[in-house]
Amino acid sequence: MIVHRCLRLTSIALVFAVASVAAIPYARAQQAFERFVPLLIDLPGWTGKKADGVAMQMPGNNMITASRDYQRGDARLTAQVIVGSAAQGALATINTGMKFETSEGRMSTSTIDGMTVMQTYSMKDKNGAIMVALGTNAIMNVSFKALAEDEALTLARKFNWRAIQAAVPK
Repeated sequence: MIVHRCLRLTSIALVFAVASVAAIPYARAQQAFERFVPLLIDLPGWTGKKADGVAMQMPGNNMITASRDYQRGDARLTAQVIVGSAAQGALATINTGMKFETSEGRMSTSTIDGMTVMQTYSMKDKNGAIMVALGTNAIMNVSFKALAEDEALTLARKFNWRAIQAAVPK
């Protein structure tokens, strides 16, 4: 139950953040997210849709997202870079270092390749997310469905986290 609540809260926060910028005109945002598009690579054995993104600028609040969806049979994976206030909310969860496990799922934070990474996984549905802290206001989120946890992590590590981190505006 706790795992589902944490997964749900994390998912709700990310969905809200993305939905809140979805109404921003595409043409104005194009340059801001395009720096991440080449970093959302093709994954061998997967069909990747075209990467897309949005950017929003408001007094005191800037946000950039770039994402790409992938499919292999019933399995789904979405790679997303989030910069700005939505990422800061996710970073607050990542930075707690919380770890727990139930019969339904688990959540853990660890260091992988020198980066702080939070993994959530629902065992019943084989769904989860891998969030990589890219700095004080940016994350990479790899969410997945119908995929084993270890394979999802292997796929997430195919993205060059350091190059994505370097592309984050200062």
